[in-house]
Amino acid sequence: MKAMILAAGLGTRMRPLTDHCPKPLLEVAGRPLIVHHLECLRAAGITEVVINVSYRAQQIIDALGDGSAYGVSIAWSREASPLETGGGIRQALPLLGDAPFLLVNGDVWCDLCPSSLPALGDDLAHLVLVDNPDHHPEGDFHLDPRGRVHAEGAPHLTFAGVSLLDPVLVADEAPAAFGLAPLLRRAMAEGRVGGTHHRGAWVDVGTPARLAELDRRLGG
Repeated sequence: MKAMILAAGLGTRMRPLTDHCPKPLLEVAGRPLIVHHLECLRAAGITEVVINVSYRAQQIIDALGDGSAYGVSIAWSREASPLETGGGIRQALPLLGDAPFLLVNGDVWCDLCPSSLPALGDDLAHLVLVDNPDHHPEGDFHLDPRGRVHAEGAPHLTFAGVSLLDPVLVADEAPAAFGLAPLLRRAMAEGRVGGTHHRGAWVDVGTPARLAELDRRLGG
C-alpha cells in the first residue's frame, strides 16, 4: 500500500512560525513534524509515499529528498497553488496508482498504527475518528454501531485526518481545487464509508500553542 501526506497548505494558522518555514518542517521533539509521519509509515511497512507541496515547496523537498534517509521512497506532487485536499489527491493519482491508499494530513499527530485499519472492501473510504477536542466540540461525522460513517446522526466524532481511500472517490473529478468533504458525504449517502474510533493519542497541530503542547508531550 502507498501513502499520501498532505503538505501543500499555507500554514496560515501557524503564523508567524510559518512565515519562513513551511508547517511540515516545524519541529516536534527535535524532528520535523512530517518526519514523525514518515517514521510511523515505515514502522507500519508502508515505504512508498506521495507528498503534495505548494507553499515553500522547495524547502520541503530539499529537507526530505527522495526519502531514503527515512527508509521510504518519496514521490513529489507539486502544486503551483494549493489545490485543497480533493484537488491535491486528484492531481497525485498518477503517482498513487489504482489501489486504495492511506491518506494522512500533514498537520496532525496520531499514535494509530496504520496497519491496524481494515481493508476497504466495497467502501470508497474508511475514516479514523476521534473524540471531539475542545477546539472542535461539534465534531464532523456520526459512527454507528456497525462501523458505518454518516454525515448526520448523534453523537458526532471528529475526523482525525487519517483515512484509507479508493482513488475512484476522486478520479472522475475535473482537475481543479476542490475539497474532499463533499465527496465523502456523497459516499456516506451511498453507504460506502466505514470508520474506526481511535481512542489513543491524537493532536491537531493547527496552532503554535498546540505545537508547543505536543512538543512537551513528546519530550521535546
